[in-house]
Amino acid sequence: MPETEKCALVVIDLQGKLAQLMDKKEALFANIKTLIQSAKLLDIPIIYCQQCPKALGPTIEEVAELLTNIEPINKESFSCCDSDEFNQKLNSLNKEQIILCGIEAHVCVYQSAADLSNRGKEVVVISDAVSSRTAENKQTAIEAMRQMGIKISSTEMLLFELLKSASHPQFKTIAKLIK
Repeated sequence: MPETEKCALVVIDLQGKLAQLMDKKEALFANIKTLIQSAKLLDIPIIYCQQCPKALGPTIEEVAELLTNIEPINKESFSCCDSDEFNQKLNSLNKEQIILCGIEAHVCVYQSAADLSNRGKEVVVISDAVSSRTAENKQTAIEAMRQMGIKISSTEMLLFELLKSASHPQFKTIAKLIK
């Protein structure tokens, strides 16, 4: 079960025109924003990556504005783990549980999840905060990750797991973000 002091949130490649082509993009964007806002409230560190930003453009504005104090990690490899900068940042955080959201589920999210899992990290992929251009590609990725032993969760399920109780000091604030 994810614990706030053991986890980090990784936002993968939510960029430019590609982000606009995602299946169910409005829900995707809303859930990623909720995850980022909640991570901040719970003092969970956030890393965000951008795939070839010169070609794909920057992280979409509505998400980037929530990440203003965080420097993006620009990468060319599909897996975040093939970036030295990402690995250095992740190692400096010393977190064993990694929460993943972003795009595309069947490419960068999938390859990052597999690599992180192979490195002994507990990976949680948030199914309603990842997407692909087609629902079929997303579903294939979710099934493949589940078969690898990667935990699949949802935004609301994860946040209530992290809160553990209605008596948590951030419960009311996070509950308002979910509704």
